[in-house]
Amino acid sequence: LSEVLDALSVNIQRIDKDVARCDRNYYYFSKGILDISANLYRLRTIMCTWIWQHMNIGYVQGMCDLLAPLLVVLEDEALTHACFSQLMVTMLNNFPLRPLKSQTTLNQFLNVLDPVLAEHMHLNDENSHLYFYRWLLLDFKREFKYADVFLAWETIWTSTRLVCPDFEIFIAFALIQYYRDIILFYCLDYTDIIKFYNERAEQHDLPRLLGFARDLIYRLQTLISSINPKPSSRTKTLLPEH
Repeated sequence: LSEVLDALSVNIQRIDKDVARCDRNYYYFSKGILDISANLYRLRTIMCTWIWQHMNIGYVQGMCDLLAPLLVVLEDEALTHACFSQLMVTMLNNFPLRPLKSQTTLNQFLNVLDPVLAEHMHLNDENSHLYFYRWLLLDFKREFKYADVFLAWETIWTSTRLVCPDFEIFIAFALIQYYRDIILFYCLDYTDIIKFYNERAEQHDLPRLLGFARDLIYRLQTLISSINPKPSSRTKTLLPEH
């Protein structure tokens, strides 16, 4: 029992540290009378409940980032907890922090569809797969404006059933392609690219990027069809016409 309580205490400390700084610039979680909003308390309660049910996993930095937008939309602790639990079924493989399978897939797409940019990134740093780790870890939670995060997530989750199971990879690829000329013209290295995208956070045009991601799916499907007429199991169907 003492070991369980000690583990719980450690996890609660981690949660408190993350909750205190989670989305504080967004009105829903802005400071209250006691320097912490009531909604942050609700966020903490949900997160602690989930951790208590998953002590074998424990809290990992970033989990609050996935929970917060759900609470904003649902505004109900029980419903938010249920939805977060379901979300973590698919996102849990990202925690504890480790290289993601989707990163490897993104690199493969880059090698096939833009070998020039791929070569530039690989030459500048052997850990090029780490460039966009945060994007895929949190489904772009920190890359887009808060209001756009809802659209990004809904698109990714819906596409899992209607288009392909990894639509987030195409959004990431679109983000790379959108700024490829800048990366190549200024010969940005690993540090420069990280700094560039950090500075561009919350300034991206999400609707345009989603359209770009859609076009990339068409390109990949066309390429696959030219090589192998048999439909790919990874892309279930083309997106509907405009």
